[in-house]
Amino acid sequence: MANVTLRNVRKTYPGGVDAIKGINFEVADGQFCVLVGPSGCGKSTLLRMVAGLETITSGEIDIGGRVVNQIEPADRDIAMVFQNYALYPHMSVYNNMAYGLRNRGMAKPEIDKRVREAAQILEIVPMLDRKPRQLSGGQRQRVAMGRAIVRQPKVFLFDEPLSNLDAKLRIAMRVEIRKLQRRLKTTSIYVTHDQLEAMTLADILVVMNGGIVEQIGNPLDIYQKPATTFVASFIGAPPMNLTPLNAAEFASRVGNGGTLPGAPSGAILGVRPEDLTITSEATPAGGVGYDLTVEAIERVGAETFVYGAHAHQAETAAVSANPGELPPGEIIVRVPGQAAPAIGQRIKATAPLDKLHLFAADGRSRIDL
Repeated sequence: MANVTLRNVRKTYPGGVDAIKGINFEVADGQFCVLVGPSGCGKSTLLRMVAGLETITSGEIDIGGRVVNQIEPADRDIAMVFQNYALYPHMSVYNNMAYGLRNRGMAKPEIDKRVREAAQILEIVPMLDRKPRQLSGGQRQRVAMGRAIVRQPKVFLFDEPLSNLDAKLRIAMRVEIRKLQRRLKTTSIYVTHDQLEAMTLADILVVMNGGIVEQIGNPLDIYQKPATTFVASFIGAPPMNLTPLNAAEFASRVGNGGTLPGAPSGAILGVRPEDLTITSEATPAGGVGYDLTVEAIERVGAETFVYGAHAHQAETAAVSANPGELPPGEIIVRVPGQAAPAIGQRIKATAPLDKLHLFAADGRSRIDL
């Protein structure tokens, strides 16, 4: 077992392209850390730097109290599970799992013991004599994980291991990976662009954007108190409603003509779709209300998403929003079940003060209400 510590880690490619811009965080012994962010944010590059597959421009990576910057990947005591499984097609499942151990000169009885123990954990004992082409995608991913488990490494590294699977199998394998990690208690770093996958797997969540860390913490804490508008819009499905407001708009948006405590002259107001309620009642004191015209309806089973444009759309369209945010003027309301207003209908959606989020006008910091 080991902790993993990154100290001011940077990666600059030839030509001056900064892929990783000075990242610091620590994954404690036995923790499951998930790196999440959009494509191109640097999460896979960072994982490959931990693995030793990518050189470090500056900073330190420490695994188990040992700085590994100049240590070869094979000597870092890590095991990596890739997106494409990387199984040898001509070898049986057993030999795929045993191959790395044989290369290290391990005795046959110990190899057999480790392979069969891992196969038992992953429930693939009946498949040990099969070739990869005889396996489903989920079974191949189990073999890839088995090949990592037999190494008994200090750290597991997962590079989007479920992205090639269908939606149903992805959910099942997500549960299996979490159960497996808790059983083995091995420090793990997992890369994904799927925020739902990240939320359900992580002990510690690292939200990345453009080569920097936007926020680090417990997944639920990040969801409830996003530090920036990027985190607010990226974590959560549907994303948080974000509306740039000037001083005059605060008075018109907030119930009873009040103001938001601590609000500057301009800011960005956020509210989660599930925290809005469709109602005919007045806006709660200190809360917020939107007069909406329903433009679209999404029924997704147990709940329905209502998309509406509000009366202030023309005013807010002139206010710049950060990339990735909802278009100014569009508000999403999540309602339970299948009942929903009709397209074109005028509705009122409200949220109380304790459900509101407030950010600085540039979106880079949170303002506590």
